[in-house]
Amino acid sequence: MNIEWSVLGEVALVSVLLTIALVGLFTVGIVTGANQGGAAAAGRPRLGAALSRVGGYACFALCAAAVGYGIYLIAF
Repeated sequence: MNIEWSVLGEVALVSVLLTIALVGLFTVGIVTGANQGGAAAAGRPRLGAALSRVGGYACFALCAAAVGYGIYLIAF
């Protein structure tokens, strides 16, 4: 049995880097989604709060897509 150590190291490095990136993206989604931005005097939400929430949802959607793709690679 011959182990190709360079390939094993490459897979480990890519796994660690993608894990860090996915956790970072999820963190950005939490921070931007939780940023309410306050409300205007008229009681309506500000545009910045809505954009922040949409950005948070986009981060969560990218995380879900990455997890789904990983499951697809493993299962099929």
